[in-house]
Amino acid sequence: MQATAGDFLIIASPHLDEPSRIGLIEEVHGDDGAPPYVVKWEEDGRTTIVFPGSDAHIEHPDALRRADHATRPRSGPSAQ
Repeated sequence: MQATAGDFLIIASPHLDEPSRIGLIEEVHGDDGAPPYVVKWEEDGRTTIVFPGSDAHIEHPDALRRADHATRPRSGPSAQ
């Protein structure tokens, strides 16, 4: 796993009815983008040091923005 500061760490929920955890990677302490990472979590604003497991992946900010834009409902005349 390789990341840079500004990427997002996403950890899949072990339960189907719960969302994934999403956090902003603020610092990378391993060589060549490897963990551990200092992550600020979206759900509560806490900052923790993380050694991600196999249930985690990295997303670059542009990829998340594209995905968010694609899933948002459209409004206005072209949405009809």
